[in-house]
Amino acid sequence: MAPYAFAEALLKSGKRRFFVTRNQLTKSLAASSPDLAAMASTLQADPVDYVDHEGFFIQVGRETGALMGAFLWKTHRGQGCGGVRLWEYDSLQAYIRDGMRLSLGMGRKNALAGLWWGGGKGVIARPPGNKHTDPGFRKAVFEEYGEFVTSLRGCYVGAEDVGITVEDVNSMFSKTRFMTCISPSLGGSGNPAITTAEGVVCAMESALSHLAMGDLRGKKVVMQGAGNVADHMIEDLLERDVGSVMIADINPQRVETIRRKYKLAPNVQVLLVDPSDESILAEPCDILAPNALGGSINARTIPTVKARIICGAANNQLRDPRKDDKLLKSTNILFVPDFVCNRMGIVNCANEQYGYCPDDEAIQRHFGRTWSNSVFNITTQVLRLAEQQQCTTTEAANRLADQLADEQHPIWPSRAQDIVRGLIRDQWHTQID
Repeated sequence: MAPYAFAEALLKSGKRRFFVTRNQLTKSLAASSPDLAAMASTLQADPVDYVDHEGFFIQVGRETGALMGAFLWKTHRGQGCGGVRLWEYDSLQAYIRDGMRLSLGMGRKNALAGLWWGGGKGVIARPPGNKHTDPGFRKAVFEEYGEFVTSLRGCYVGAEDVGITVEDVNSMFSKTRFMTCISPSLGGSGNPAITTAEGVVCAMESALSHLAMGDLRGKKVVMQGAGNVADHMIEDLLERDVGSVMIADINPQRVETIRRKYKLAPNVQVLLVDPSDESILAEPCDILAPNALGGSINARTIPTVKARIICGAANNQLRDPRKDDKLLKSTNILFVPDFVCNRMGIVNCANEQYGYCPDDEAIQRHFGRTWSNSVFNITTQVLRLAEQQQCTTTEAANRLADQLADEQHPIWPSRAQDIVRGLIRDQWHTQID
């Protein structure tokens, strides 16, 4: 069933809200309504996407009819924090699984980055067609989502993600204080693309060092996706005297923008490709950087990869993390898990409430090599752990992240879990007109 069809069915049953949460004592999932018990049981039996999630909350927008949710993974370190995604899904199952997978990734990313936040993700099901491009609809749906986040009392804190803009974040912020990545005019940190790019490049340097391949000078880097983060990655790579950069994208306007910007850089090649063309992944290079949407590294494409290192900005680069990382290891390709290297988007905005300083040490230390949790050092630690334990880099990163994610916030231990218990006690799912 498609998300919008499910939303209509939910409304016909007299509901606009429901939740599925985990009992912290029995570790079992339970739904807010008996007729949704099968959903909870099915999710708990899923060994791929359910990994000790604390639950999720779903609401149907009053005016837009949009299905909107907030997903929580381990929140020992703090409230669940992660971006709000506007995306189209073929089914309710795909929608929920994506929210669970993304909240898990955010929790691990936050933990490895040394942030006192738990795993969280917001997901809004995009309507079919072009309705989501209408300014009036966007304002309405994001204001509704802001109201939804406010109703959750702070167990989830949102941020910018795929499919939304800073203006959309501002619309959410107009209805909730539990939002980050707001525009600088409202006191926020603005576009995180610059810091995200630098973090990924630091991880590339760590991987090269781990393999005793020197630094980025003279290396060939191939990128799939020419978005904002990729643009700034090119800048950073050129500053480090990279040998060449080849980048492919399916968007003609984006390709033209990048071509114009780097027209005086003879070692930057920008290709316009068809959406079905994955040949960029097979280009011989030192480092392959998947920067588009996830799942591009999979059983079909891995045998074609001719890079020694995969390290990019995209989330969920492996289509099947349980199998694809093992296949990469067997082919002697060093994979830097995305949640290890692309942390800086959330780092840039997660602690906006603490204000800003010039050359802020809270940001800059992530790019150095002295702080134990810097991108370079955490990447090195993960790669060494994988060697020592004879496991894949994904398994090593997961083990380290899960260990860190179990650490309690030093001031507000298990605060989000207390909030969730309050929502359950007060029957959140019934507190709506």
